[in-house]
Amino acid sequence: MTSVNLEDARRVIAAAEKKATEIGQPMNIAVVDSGGNLVAHVRQDGAWIGSVNISINKAWTSRAFDITTKDLGDNSQPTQQFFGIQNTNGGKVAIFAGGIPLVRDGDVVGAVGVSGGSGEQDHSVAEAGAAAL
Repeated sequence: MTSVNLEDARRVIAAAEKKATEIGQPMNIAVVDSGGNLVAHVRQDGAWIGSVNISINKAWTSRAFDITTKDLGDNSQPTQQFFGIQNTNGGKVAIFAGGIPLVRDGDVVGAVGVSGGSGEQDHSVAEAGAAAL
């Protein structure tokens, strides 16, 4: 399996930054490789500092479980199959929208995580980034 490299991460981040600028919401954007290791992170001017770690955790979560954090969040509500999953892995698991696996040739090669706006905004910016891979 291949993994995203710095060039890939820069391309993903550039596309995500463009979308964040278009919607007028400063964002934190993180890209992790296939092992969940941080490759690159950008905090746009004006983005919340409290969202730095959230964006990284969203990317890590998305790669760790190969699922969007939005879908994981939907499945972690009371009575759902993954209820309580956010309490695992030292509290690193993020269960709100903004994390998306990065797929190349059918394999997950990393993930992008975005934080700084509403869940819908974070997810749309992450989608824009993922589409650039």
